[in-house]
Amino acid sequence: MKYQIMIGILFRLLMRRHMTAQELAAHFDISPRSVYRYVEEMIVSGVPIDVARGPGGGIYISDAYKLPCGFFTREEYESAIQAMKAMEREMSGTALSAAIAKLSAQRKAERHSEALTGNILVDSGAWGSGRQFSEKLARIERAVNEREALEIDYVDRAGNHTHRVILPHLLVYKQRLWYVYAHCRLRGTFRLFKAGRMRTIIGTGETFERIPFSREDVPLSFWTDDEKTVEARFALERDAVPFAEEWLGVEAVYEKDGKKYAEAILPDDESLLGKILSAGAGFTVLAPAALAERVRREAEKIAARY
Repeated sequence: MKYQIMIGILFRLLMRRHMTAQELAAHFDISPRSVYRYVEEMIVSGVPIDVARGPGGGIYISDAYKLPCGFFTREEYESAIQAMKAMEREMSGTALSAAIAKLSAQRKAERHSEALTGNILVDSGAWGSGRQFSEKLARIERAVNEREALEIDYVDRAGNHTHRVILPHLLVYKQRLWYVYAHCRLRGTFRLFKAGRMRTIIGTGETFERIPFSREDVPLSFWTDDEKTVEARFALERDAVPFAEEWLGVEAVYEKDGKKYAEAILPDDESLLGKILSAGAGFTVLAPAALAERVRREAEKIAARY
């Protein structure tokens, strides 16, 4: 019964995208406390649900979230769609029709697991992540094109969540990361948001007038105030040069006294040490000394596990 209710909650959220705990509790004849417990289990399982408590809050599921491929077999899709169509004949309402359309679209999408736009195929998700990240980007792009305000749950580097409304103006791709240049109503100014840090994305249906900005306004050569940077210098062995050119750019690599070096200003975030370590022994941090020491300690911890 527990898992049937959890699946029921998931489908209700997929239809409505935003419901209160009281609404879900009344529908499934359980307590709001049980609703929150079931939702927490789904969040731990990786479903991008956001819970906002207090007046005007509720339980949200991202517009970019779709059922994972293989969630249903072909026969199960057909059975579910036919059952919902039978229910539709007996009861009116747009919600059920919308659910049928979404389930049918999901079935078709699984038949064509790759989507091409023109002659370019873009899949910015990690290996093994399915198409969730690509769906997220597609949802943001649609909001940019249609000038639709988005309600997002954003996770910062410290793991803190903020629920905010943004007016997306531009998608930015830099250093293999996707950003959204948007006016943030919470901060009252334009900011760059990492798409990967957006846990939920919900269309508000509200359209907005674009706020004029120039290319120079978009902070492409530096990072936002909440991100630290480090000015780093590296020594490169021959086998590490291609890695440095790909990561830092060919302009950052130079030769001096017959040896190869690289210099760059980098975001000092949680991915920096991993990126440096992935280059191998031929990629050595020369400066700053504090960064070199952090890499050494991390390498020692990794070595101690093997």
